[in-house]
Amino acid sequence: MIANLRQLFRYRALIQSLVARELKARYRGSFLGYFWSFVNPLLLLLIYSFVFTVVMPEARGAGSPDHYALFLFCGLLPWTWFSSSLLESSTVLIAGGNLIRKVLFPAEVLPIVTVLAGLVHFCLGLPILAAFFLYFGVPIVAADLLWLPAVMLVQLVLTLALALIVSALTVHFRDLRDLLASLVTLWFWSTPIVYHLSQVPERFRPLLELNPLTHLVVSYQDVLITEGSFREGPRLAALGAASIVLFALGYYVFDRLRDTLAEEV
Repeated sequence: MIANLRQLFRYRALIQSLVARELKARYRGSFLGYFWSFVNPLLLLLIYSFVFTVVMPEARGAGSPDHYALFLFCGLLPWTWFSSSLLESSTVLIAGGNLIRKVLFPAEVLPIVTVLAGLVHFCLGLPILAAFFLYFGVPIVAADLLWLPAVMLVQLVLTLALALIVSALTVHFRDLRDLLASLVTLWFWSTPIVYHLSQVPERFRPLLELNPLTHLVVSYQDVLITEGSFREGPRLAALGAASIVLFALGYYVFDRLRDTLAEEV
């Protein structure tokens, strides 16, 4: 496993090429092209903002954050990256069966490309987020903003770990694709994206804190919109360490199933 993991660095040019191909293929023939990277999170933002500020404002409850649309976008943007990466990873090996059957092709490259393509879309959405800050006149603390790459790196490692596990297991257990779609929906509502963590009753808060996405989303919120210095550093560091361990476990699972992947796809 260690030898295969070290060889990933040798495939960096291949990964870069496949990420570029993935992005071009996704928007080939599309009139709006890469603008869809902005449209999808914006549509979600408009829908949830309309529901919770116009239709059911009372559902937000006491303690609801100011500039709710901005608060919502800070959670929707990383969530879109995470959820789309997991869902696409569940089918990426099956779709790339022709490549996997080639002896020299490293199968783990495919879920990695999926996650990195999602990272590119996330980065393309950051200018939209910046525009929201300008629109609402909300200042950003430069010192806190320095934490943003660290939060993104932790999410990248965590997402890669889960993508490797999901992609390998789905090849052998095809029902996992349908189960994952339901799980992602449940995961969304158990993550403080449309509500603030402080609004959750105390007896349920420990359950939400078991969710790694809770700490990621809260970290994004703390970096971007929470007043004062960044306070999620210790939890983010703990999540980063756990993500590294999970990545090693995910790669181990993928490596153990590697020999049977070509037979199953």
